[in-house]
Amino acid sequence: MSTGVSFSELVDGFQQLGLDQTSSVLVHSSLSSFGYVDGGAEAVCRALTATCGTVMMPSGTWDLTGIPAPPGLVRPHNAYWTAESWIDFDERLSQATAFHPDLPVDRWLGRIPDVFRQTSAPVRGDHPLFALQAAGPEAERLIAAQRLDWPLGPIEALDGDILLIGVGHTSNTTIHLAEQYLNRSNFYRYAKTADGVWAEFPNVSGESHRFDAIEPLVRSATREVRIGQARVRRIPKDAVLTATRDLILADPAALLCTDDPACRCAAALAQRLAVV
Repeated sequence: MSTGVSFSELVDGFQQLGLDQTSSVLVHSSLSSFGYVDGGAEAVCRALTATCGTVMMPSGTWDLTGIPAPPGLVRPHNAYWTAESWIDFDERLSQATAFHPDLPVDRWLGRIPDVFRQTSAPVRGDHPLFALQAAGPEAERLIAAQRLDWPLGPIEALDGDILLIGVGHTSNTTIHLAEQYLNRSNFYRYAKTADGVWAEFPNVSGESHRFDAIEPLVRSATREVRIGQARVRRIPKDAVLTATRDLILADPAALLCTDDPACRCAAALAQRLAVV
């Protein structure tokens, strides 16, 4: 007899959070956090779509499509590597994969988002670095809000909650949206868009390794359950935006590291200080 987390236990746990078919959620997840799940990532995806109305997940392809900045293109406070020469740049470009909507999701985002892509018939954005994907009645509207110059548009359009499944706020992309409202963590990045073709994309977000510092400010708005070994939290999107805004208005360096000048955090802070 299996001792893993069952489909019904997944659904029950999500329902304990108050989720139902009226819910729209942005999911950040770790499959391994559960321990063992009967049916693996596909069972988690089925449980989410069976419980919630609309489910959105990241589906970025940065590891395949991303390239360095071309030589000579150095934007202020951009914290990114530049190709040493045009020969180096062209070689990096040839090695990269041109974006298309069937590319697998970056592995560092976890197993669940790529299985969601394969099994849940989601609507997927066309941003070559930071696509989002969604399934459910609100999916078309949410993904339509993603523009090449505004990759976090679907999160802005979301009327719902953030669901952290076995991960911390370091995975909570909504904090980046609040940063960008305050002109912080707005980076330019580069991707291969077709054979021999590259493009520059603005408003790509930065580091998140200090984001768990937000937890005390959103704790009262957070609902939490344990499913298997996984800590699963539901936080209203607006609570995350408000807490992040309050922190940054009080301290431009909030949620950033201040001890590593080479980190993108330093560039994000410089961006904020340039407008205050």
